[in-house]
Amino acid sequence: MLDGGTGQRMTGAPGGRSTAKSLRHQALLYSGDHDYLRGIRDFVDAGIAAGQPALIAVPPHRLDLLREAYAASPDVRLVDIGDVGRNPARILPGLLFPYLAEQAGRPARIVSEPIWSGRPVAAYPRCVQHEALTNIALADEAVSVLCPYEATALGADVIADAASTHPVLIRDGDARSSPGYGRPESVVDAFNRPLPEPTFPPSTLLFDAAGLSGMRALVAALAEEAGLKPERVGELQLAVNEIATNAVTHSPREPAVLRVWADPDGMVCEVIGSSVLTDRLAGLVPPSPTSDRGRGLFLVNYLCDLVHVHTDDRSTTVRVHMGW
Repeated sequence: MLDGGTGQRMTGAPGGRSTAKSLRHQALLYSGDHDYLRGIRDFVDAGIAAGQPALIAVPPHRLDLLREAYAASPDVRLVDIGDVGRNPARILPGLLFPYLAEQAGRPARIVSEPIWSGRPVAAYPRCVQHEALTNIALADEAVSVLCPYEATALGADVIADAASTHPVLIRDGDARSSPGYGRPESVVDAFNRPLPEPTFPPSTLLFDAAGLSGMRALVAALAEEAGLKPERVGELQLAVNEIATNAVTHSPREPAVLRVWADPDGMVCEVIGSSVLTDRLAGLVPPSPTSDRGRGLFLVNYLCDLVHVHTDDRSTTVRVHMGW
C-alpha cells in the first residue's frame, strides 16, 4: 500500500504513522542523483496533490538539482541549508518553526538535509542531536519531514545514527519502520560528550557578575587582534555576553571561566559555569513574544556559526565559533 505520509510504498510495520496533528519524521537513504530526485519528488508531489505546501532545505549542490522541478511552483520554497543551517542549532528556531508558523496549523511537508558528505566534522554531533530533538520539538505539529542521507557516501555509523533518529527509513521507494530508532532524549544525551581541548593556547579569564564588562572588553580585543571583521566582533561579543550573563546569574557564588582562542576557521569562545543546563530544547524553540526568558541561547544560536553545549553533573560548557 502507499503511505499517505511519505508517498512511498510501505512494506514494513507502520510504526511512526502520523495523525493530522503529529510529526512524521523519515530518513531517505539514497544512492546517486536519480535516486535523490525520485525520493524527494515522490514525497513533495504527494504533498502538493494533498494540498500541502513544502519547504525544501538542502545544500547548494542539491538545490541545483531541484530548481528545474520546483523553482516555478508557488507551493514549494527552496532554501540553502548550508547557509541557514550552518549552525545546526539554528535549523529548528530559524527555519522549521518559522515556516510552520506561516502555515498556521495547515499540514505541510519539509525536506531537510542537515548532514551531507563534506560538511565539517565538528558540526556532526550537533546535527545528530538536532535530528533527535526534532522528534520532541515538532511532535505535535502537522508536518511530515523527510531527511535525505547519501548512503553511498556517508559512513555506516552515520546511517546507523540516522536510523536511531528517524522512526521511518525509505530506501529504493520502500518505507519501513526503523528497527534502530531510539528514545530521542537518549540519543541527545549520548552525544553530550566532553568537548576537545583547544589546539591553540587559549586566553583564560575568571569572572563574576561584576566582571562582565571586563569579559566583554577582552573578547572584543582578542577578536580584533586576530583580524575578525568588525561586525562579527560585535556579534561575537553579544553572543558571549549572553552566555556569560546566564552563567553568573544561575551560579552567583561561583566565578565562571572564559576561554578564547583563534583557529584557522575563526574565533572560538567558551564559557564554563557551575550550573547545569537541564532543558534539552533550550535555545531551540522560539520564545513567546511576551516572555522575558529563554532568549539568551536562542540569540546565540542565531549569531554564531556553530554552538556546542556540554553538561556534566557539576557544570555547563557553551562553546561558540565565529568564522572569519
